[in-house]
Amino acid sequence: MSGRELELIRDAFETNWVAPLGPHVDAFEREFSDVVGVPHATALSSGTAALHLALRIVGLQRGEDVVCSTFTFAASANAIAYEGGVPVFIDCDERSWNMDPGLLREELAARAERGKLPRAVVVVDLYGQSADYGPIVRACDEFGVPLIEDAAEALGATYWGSTNDGRETKNVRSAGSFGRMAAFSFNGNKIITTAGGGMLVSHDKSITDKARFLATQARDKAPYYQHTEIGFNYRISNILAAIGRGQLKVLPERIAARRRNFEYYRHALGDLPGIGWIPEAPYGRCTRWLTCLTMGGRETGDKRQRTGNGTPETSPAGPRSSVLGLLQSLEAENIEARPLWKPMHLQPVFKDYRVRGGAVSGRLFESGLCLPSGSSLTDEDLDRVCSAVRRAWPAEIQ
Repeated sequence: MSGRELELIRDAFETNWVAPLGPHVDAFEREFSDVVGVPHATALSSGTAALHLALRIVGLQRGEDVVCSTFTFAASANAIAYEGGVPVFIDCDERSWNMDPGLLREELAARAERGKLPRAVVVVDLYGQSADYGPIVRACDEFGVPLIEDAAEALGATYWGSTNDGRETKNVRSAGSFGRMAAFSFNGNKIITTAGGGMLVSHDKSITDKARFLATQARDKAPYYQHTEIGFNYRISNILAAIGRGQLKVLPERIAARRRNFEYYRHALGDLPGIGWIPEAPYGRCTRWLTCLTMGGRETGDKRQRTGNGTPETSPAGPRSSVLGLLQSLEAENIEARPLWKPMHLQPVFKDYRVRGGAVSGRLFESGLCLPSGSSLTDEDLDRVCSAVRRAWPAEIQ
C-alpha cells in the first residue's frame, strides 16, 4: 500500500458507500481511463470477469473459435471456455514473449480461405510488456476479427511501434488501448492492487455500458426486478475502488521500482553461465512487472529434441530439471520464485486444442523462472536473493 488508501477507505465508511457502487467506483473508472488513454471504463470484480464479459459482448457462441495467446495464465483461455468457445492457441515470439504477429496472420489467412474466421482474437500483454500491436491490429482489421486485449499483467506498459527503418515514433500509447476492449487485473500480485478487482476499457461507450449492465445481473430498467438477459455479479465495491484510487496515484513509482529490481538482478547475476533475461521489445517500454530469467540460453534450448507438436522434450538432465532444482533451493531459503507460465497447449485441460507453433513458449516454460519482484524489495532483500541464486546455480548450465 502507498499510505494514501486509508483516507479514501475512511471516506467510503464515513459516507456509508460500501456496496458495489458509489462515488469511488465512479472516480476510479474516470481516473483509470485517464491513465490508460481510453475514454470509457467499467470497474469489475476481477480481470477474468472483464475477459468473460468482453467475450460475451462480441457475441461468442458455443462451439465458435477464439484465437488466443498460448504463453499466458489460464484465465485468458478459461474465459473462452466459460462461453463454450474453442480456444485456438498461437505461439509467442522471441523478442517480446508475446503473441507472434506473423503466426497470427498465418492463422487468420488460413481460416479466411476455409471460410471459418474466429469470433475474436485475445492477445495477452505478458509480464508487463505490450504485444506488437502494429501488425496485430492490421491483421485483425484485414480479416474483420475483433481484437480483445488481455492487459492484466501490463498496466503502465507503453507501445510506440516503429517506422519502416526501425526508428522510434512519437505516437506513444498505453497497453490496453488497442483492442475493441481490454481487460486489466488488480489481483494481489499485480503492479497495483485492490485486493481483488479488474477493469474493462473501450473506446466505445456502448461497450462499457453493456458490461456494466451485464455485471449487475443484467437488471432491466423497470420499477421491479426484470431480466431479459442472463447477467453476472461482477461489480467491484466502493471500498475496493477507493483502494484502487490510492494505488493508481503511485503507479509511476511502482513501475520504477519493478524496473529497478530487474536492473539490479541483471547487474548482479549477469555473469552466471547460460543465464538469459526476458527481453524488452524495441517497440515499447516494459514495466518489468516480474523479473524473468532463463537457464541454458537460446542455443541450448533450440538444440534439444522436439516432440511432434513442436515443443521441447523434457529430459532429467535438461534445463527443466535445473529450473526445478533452483526453485527448490530458493524455497529452502524461504525465497519464493515461480516457473514461467506453462503454455496453454501443454495444459491437460487444453491438450486436444489446436496450436500454431508452440516451440518458443515450450522452451521458455522449460528453461525459465520468475524471481521475487515486489515493489517494496530492499537492497538487502535483492542481495539475499542474488546470493541464494549464485549458490544454487547449476555448474552444468552453459
